[in-house]
Amino acid sequence: MDGFATGARNMIGIGVATAAAGIIVGTVSLTGIGQVMVEFVELISGGNLPLILVFTAVISLILGMGLPTTANYIVVSSLMAPVIVELGAENGLIVPLIAVHLFVFYFGIMADVTPPVGLASFAAAAVSGSDPMKTGLVAFFYSMRTAVLPFLFIFNNELLLIGLDHPVDVVIVIIVSTIAMLVFAAATQGYFFARSKLWESAALLLIAFTLFRPGFWLDLIEPPYENLPATTIIEDAAKMPENASILLDVEGMNIEGEEVSKSVMLPLGPAGSGEDRLYNAGIAVRDEDGRIYIDDLVFAGPAEKAGLDFDFEITAVKVEADREPKEIFFIPAFLLLGGIIVLQRRRKRNEDALAAA
Repeated sequence: MDGFATGARNMIGIGVATAAAGIIVGTVSLTGIGQVMVEFVELISGGNLPLILVFTAVISLILGMGLPTTANYIVVSSLMAPVIVELGAENGLIVPLIAVHLFVFYFGIMADVTPPVGLASFAAAAVSGSDPMKTGLVAFFYSMRTAVLPFLFIFNNELLLIGLDHPVDVVIVIIVSTIAMLVFAAATQGYFFARSKLWESAALLLIAFTLFRPGFWLDLIEPPYENLPATTIIEDAAKMPENASILLDVEGMNIEGEEVSKSVMLPLGPAGSGEDRLYNAGIAVRDEDGRIYIDDLVFAGPAEKAGLDFDFEITAVKVEADREPKEIFFIPAFLLLGGIIVLQRRRKRNEDALAAA
């Protein structure tokens, strides 16, 4: 009986927060403020992808101030997740939805330690008897060191165990990510085996970045995708593996009269004919003098949810390029790391010998 009573009392706060968040989600859906947020971020970022992510993170942090966890997630995911999905697609960035939600939720939760409304920092200050604002500033400074993690979710989905087909791949990602985290901590703290010199800290940051996102360097050498002509879209859809997704470049005019050009990834579902699999993705296409257009759109289907519309032209089908594995860049990273370890251990021995003498 005590458990029932305690559970009911604890649910009051969650119920109120969820009800308020439901009102916010309803308001977003009915008023179209989500599209306003997209246009606002696009305006202040100038279409620059890193700035889009930074401004989205800042707005998520502001929106998350003073909200409990459940309401925080509902608010930032309903308002800010579509911003990254839509603007990212227009800039060629296709990200799994779970990575986008973790990105905005992470920064929404950071509001708990960020002045002036850092609820967790104020609670900690009350326990320790310290100054609340100073506690909040220190907590924010420490938390900002981990702010790079959500960006890694966006650019390296393997950290979320997405796209890993073999247990060995999972083990490799876990081991390499653990090493990268230790190296990143050493770089930001300025100490590894010994006090790091400035160039050593910079090198450790470079090593951590390479271990976290080796694909960045490979993309500079070879493009990640090859563009196939859109006229072969039906044959390409039929040949793709079961439950695969097809990546398309599309352009056209939306219902507001604005020109749209972006990349979208659509799930094809089970094996079958090209027409059936494209219909599973939410579209039917037509060929007009060698140009492929969306002829039909499934209501509430994947294509409509991705922002496609009737008569959008499909300009290309993108497939992964056949190139060297990105893990090849682990080799120079580990060699550089080994060199820094040797230098620092030698310097540490010399310092210990001087101290003993």
